[in-house]
Amino acid sequence: MKKYDYVIVGAGLFGGVWAYLAGKAGKTCLVVEKRDHLGGNIYCEDVEGIHVHKYGAHIFHTSSRPVWDFVNSLAEFNRYTNSPVANYKGEIYNMPFNMNTFSRMWGISTPQQAKAIIDEQKSSVSGQPRNLEEQAISLVGRDIYEKLVKGYTEKQWGRDCRDLPAFIIRRLPVRYTYDNNYFNDLYQGIPIGGYNVLIDRLFEGCDMELGVDYLENRDKYDALGDTVVYTGTIDSYYGYRLGRLEYRSLRFESEVLDTDNFQGVAVVNYTDRETPYTRIIEHKHFEFGTQPKTVITREYPAAWQEGMEPYYPVNDAKNQELYAGYARLAEQEPNVIFGGRLAEYKYYDMDKVIASAMKRAQEHGL
Repeated sequence: MKKYDYVIVGAGLFGGVWAYLAGKAGKTCLVVEKRDHLGGNIYCEDVEGIHVHKYGAHIFHTSSRPVWDFVNSLAEFNRYTNSPVANYKGEIYNMPFNMNTFSRMWGISTPQQAKAIIDEQKSSVSGQPRNLEEQAISLVGRDIYEKLVKGYTEKQWGRDCRDLPAFIIRRLPVRYTYDNNYFNDLYQGIPIGGYNVLIDRLFEGCDMELGVDYLENRDKYDALGDTVVYTGTIDSYYGYRLGRLEYRSLRFESEVLDTDNFQGVAVVNYTDRETPYTRIIEHKHFEFGTQPKTVITREYPAAWQEGMEPYYPVNDAKNQELYAGYARLAEQEPNVIFGGRLAEYKYYDMDKVIASAMKRAQEHGL
């Protein structure tokens, strides 16, 4: 006798949205999560009264009114606007690339001056860009590439830009306005009280088993539910029978500092190659905190190995072909729904995960 309508594997956003919509439809859910907490990578820890984004900065942004209305029905969002800065060997530049960036870099003041400089520098690349370096220069010119793209990208991928394929950066945002808002979306913000407020609402009413690996107890959990909603890595679900998908990972170093304001902004990107981390996050600025102390996190890119958290899929041709093979296997599973970043081998923003879960749940009558 099945006990639950759904066994949800993984307590991230896809699983949470499914659990919430299933609960609203009168369905029962068991949540099975390998970590000892809910929320996946948006989970926050309370340190010195500051909501620390344990798995890196998460800024909610979307242009989808249904998604924005959905998350605001669960938690109130503040007016945080993502305006990171870049530190290149002590020189500070605004991100994304805009008139403040160009003015600082070249001592100019008009869009026409900026366009003329960038167009001249872009012309050094002729024909189809053969690698990421040529692609970046063809988009933003050599000065911006050298100071604000090259070192950061090489740290992120662990390879020289000339050895990376051009398609990794199909576009780089260039704005000829004095606008430091990183996103173009209509809506953005951070849940007041941190992401755990949102998480707790999503999983309200579910039974939960934390700190357990579904794949090690698959028969037991499959027997408990009519349908499995699986949000883990798709290759591990199939025992890597076609081969292992590749990822990039991250390592975080956090510390509490005895100051009320360390860097004056939530995110500073370190764009030179010599600084080993890619960015420093100062968490209190996500919620305009006034606590007497602060918490900072240095973020280091890392080659992914078994046991590490897979953050970024390596969506090159070889891995996409391998994923396509796993996706064909997944299509043959009538009682398993594969969803989310890991099961779909796709780098999803939070709003896209929510939209995907809402659409899939609707297709299943929720």
